[in-house]
Amino acid sequence: QVQLVESGGGLVQPGGSLRLSCAASGIILRFLGMGWYRQAPGKQRELVARVTSGGRTNYADSVKGRFTISRDNAKNTIYLQMNSLKPEDTAVYYCNKDPPSSQWWAQGTQVTVSS
Repeated sequence: QVQLVESGGGLVQPGGSLRLSCAASGIILRFLGMGWYRQAPGKQRELVARVTSGGRTNYADSVKGRFTISRDNAKNTIYLQMNSLKPEDTAVYYCNKDPPSSQWWAQGTQVTVSS
């Protein structure tokens, strides 16, 4: 019923930018806190950014100042603007509510930062 579809990933050079999107169906995101999570090979999934229903944001120290999470309630979509990308940002990026639901993990979108 609930479907989250992440998009916008790709291959980018260090210092470059990407904008990820998370489009939702079967649920209205307006009243939910949402987050972006990532998982690199051999590592555990981690929360990188969260946005509350009121628009308050928080970021992991590793991405603070470089990433911006936002929401467009009219489009039922969450975004992650990623600037000054580093190779360490390479991972599969997922969206989910905050705190996450184990039933909401989708396919994610691959972000690869490499020269």
